[in-house]
Amino acid sequence: MNRLVKAGVFSVIFTAFILLWISSAGAQEPVPTDEDIIQGALIYDRWYAALETDPPEGDMPIWARQSTNTRSGADTWRCAECHGWDYRGAAGAYKAGSHFTGFPDVYTLVAEMEPAEIIDHLKGANDPAHDFSAYLDAAALNQVAVFLKYGAIDDAPYIDPISLRVIDADPEHGRSLYEATCQTCHDEDGTTIVFRSEGINETLGSVANRDPWRFLHRTRFGVAGTDMPVGYALGWTAEDGRDVLAYVHSLPSGGEIAVSESYQPAESRQAEVPAGPANNLFSGILTGLAAFTGGIGYAALFIGGFLLLGFLVVFILGRRK
Repeated sequence: MNRLVKAGVFSVIFTAFILLWISSAGAQEPVPTDEDIIQGALIYDRWYAALETDPPEGDMPIWARQSTNTRSGADTWRCAECHGWDYRGAAGAYKAGSHFTGFPDVYTLVAEMEPAEIIDHLKGANDPAHDFSAYLDAAALNQVAVFLKYGAIDDAPYIDPISLRVIDADPEHGRSLYEATCQTCHDEDGTTIVFRSEGINETLGSVANRDPWRFLHRTRFGVAGTDMPVGYALGWTAEDGRDVLAYVHSLPSGGEIAVSESYQPAESRQAEVPAGPANNLFSGILTGLAAFTGGIGYAALFIGGFLLLGFLVVFILGRRK
């Protein structure tokens, strides 16, 4: 009997260690939410507006390392001003022109990073002049990181670098999305709301023609401080955003729009639709199950297996008596 009890106890302990190892080896990082990705995109655009605070005084410290972009003050603190609306920095749309800074292509930079590594960069681990930790709390830093990792989309292969028109899009599908989502505020021709940008007045048509990447970013993720519908939250795919852009290209642009210097985008990652949160119910269920299996599910497996084995040992010992 003693030998049987010892064997049972040993089996329980051995199984416990095995299940614990499986649990720790299989655990995954929490799946970021749509809300975190959207907020991260808003922070990337204009973090002080997204966080409802005032921008710091003066220029961002790293701004002094370049002399080609003459903007100053609050604009210098914006991620989008350094790294572009296409996230490609000096390798993308901002490789020339008044926005050129020479700062890096973050889309490619984060490809091999985990969110924790991106957060370290945002906290100045590699460059103290790039430390945002005094202005962004832990939640905000994480939101920027998960946006860059899971939410940013490389549209360069789908936008002609000369005409700035979308390649292989469906403007009629874009029209249907525009009429259902955008027309209420912007009207049929997109001229009801006038934006002040770069010292000129712009409507949707002129934004789409002048800077299609800004149009795509804000169509997908919204504008801080407004009630603008967010395409990402509505389940729009990368193609949906480009289809809307293709349709809006046909709307009045308020006159002749000067096309920026042509550029040849750097070789891009072929990850058109980012990984991360699901955009529909079915894939959401699958994502939820995956997250459960990767985290709580392993803990439940460990506890359940341990209890089951203990029950079997007690049952066998009872039968022996």
